[in-house]
Amino acid sequence: MEQTKEIAALFNLIDDPDEEVFGAVSHKIVAYGRKIIPNLEHLWETTPDEEAQNRIELLIHQVHFTDLSEDFRQWSLAGHHDLTVGALLASKFQYPELSSAATLLEVEKLRRNIWLELNNYLTPLEQIRIVTGILYGYYGLKGADLSYADVNDFLLHKVIESKKGNQTSNGILYLILCELLDIPVKAIGVPKQFVLAYFRPGYSSEEDSDRSINRIEFYIDPTTGQVFTHKDLESYFKRISVPPTGAYFRPLSNKRIIQHLLEEMSKCFEEEKVAYKQEELLKLANLLD
Repeated sequence: MEQTKEIAALFNLIDDPDEEVFGAVSHKIVAYGRKIIPNLEHLWETTPDEEAQNRIELLIHQVHFTDLSEDFRQWSLAGHHDLTVGALLASKFQYPELSSAATLLEVEKLRRNIWLELNNYLTPLEQIRIVTGILYGYYGLKGADLSYADVNDFLLHKVIESKKGNQTSNGILYLILCELLDIPVKAIGVPKQFVLAYFRPGYSSEEDSDRSINRIEFYIDPTTGQVFTHKDLESYFKRISVPPTGAYFRPLSNKRIIQHLLEEMSKCFEEEKVAYKQEELLKLANLLD
């Protein structure tokens, strides 16, 4: 945008040592929105002082975060919470200039490859074997152990690029494909896990949660695509000493899935110098309540 006298005056105060002055300046700069980012980037390139550059970087981040917060608010208020859109918004926290075109194209290729193998006569297990065979076999998706060392492990577009994700990010990709293909696979709220379940056709999310378990055919570990049974899950609940109440078997909404993703991403920013990112991610998650 055009460099007005007001903007020039604000930029001159970016390196002011008084934190209160800088706070007021920041508020006014961020209020300009995305259109001021090119000006800030030019200022960063022409500023030799490292501390001032750090402040400019923070200002650019704050502008992006303000925009992203509004995008999440609008997504939360929408009638249909598209899981792909929600996951890509989460990616934009770390990659604000991300273009979603390449990711959407790859998801569509995967959907089409799976769709070509499906027919109306397959059993639920045969359907899932096709999804898993294409995604983990033909496509080559790999599962990584859950770690908070690298936020990229949680980001949909990075999972597509690297063909590697953790239980949460692989699970979201699996859910997106099943949703596009009308396969009744949902995430459920098993403690400390991101587990997928194949629900019998006709299941309604309005049903009593205690009946949910009776509607589930089997479970899927999205790290590898491996299928497991009720008995396997019962063994897990015994191991963690948690009673398997009905609430754990109720499908999670897309809003709750993205909220969970944001909460998990926040754990990647425990260090003091990036703790502000943890706080911001939790703010975004709270917008989805």
